[in-house]
Amino acid sequence: MYKLLVVDDEMKIREIIKKYAIFEGYDVIEASDGMEAVEKCKQETFDLIVMDIMMPELDGFSACKAIRKFSNTPVLMLSARGEEYDKIHGFEIGIDDYVVKPFSPKELMMRVQAIIKRSQAAQVDTQKEIIKFEGLTVDFTGRLVYIDGEKIEMSPKEYELFFYLVRNRGIALKREQLINQVWGYDFYGDDRTLDTHIKLLRKSLGTYSHYIVTLRGVGYRFEA
Repeated sequence: MYKLLVVDDEMKIREIIKKYAIFEGYDVIEASDGMEAVEKCKQETFDLIVMDIMMPELDGFSACKAIRKFSNTPVLMLSARGEEYDKIHGFEIGIDDYVVKPFSPKELMMRVQAIIKRSQAAQVDTQKEIIKFEGLTVDFTGRLVYIDGEKIEMSPKEYELFFYLVRNRGIALKREQLINQVWGYDFYGDDRTLDTHIKLLRKSLGTYSHYIVTLRGVGYRFEA
């Protein structure tokens, strides 16, 4: 049984999510604010965190940053706002998906299932492989990336997208293919999510960002 941490200062929202999650077979733990969420994550392990942004004590973004210091548990963020800035900021700090309130509980559960499935699949990838391109080193086994000997930090989704591009280097990858392989065939988000992550990935790669080539009307290619 997978275990979810549902974090929201509105009890009715927590109750709705809990009701549907239990029906789908999940074990659910609740937290009413960001501080409580961080403490619970220190005390036990979760398969997914569903967390609101606007909360007292500690907002969702700050709580996610604190949790990322010691855990890579997937995070699905909830928000009453749908501005692109919020989504980009969320992806920058390492969230896996973003749902705008009001939301369909059924769709939320489908997103939860998709994230957990992708997370579990990533954990069983134990292929040992290290590839170097000039000063860029990619360690697939350790999920590490180094630029000129210095380790760089990426969000979990940036790592997945980058590793997929590198594994298929020299191949023209269609947008649909990247979305299906990295986010899953059951992805319910906006396809602009891919473009946002490409921008973040290029920012992380710095002087080696040119390795990711945009193929207009097609998609992207890793070329080194």
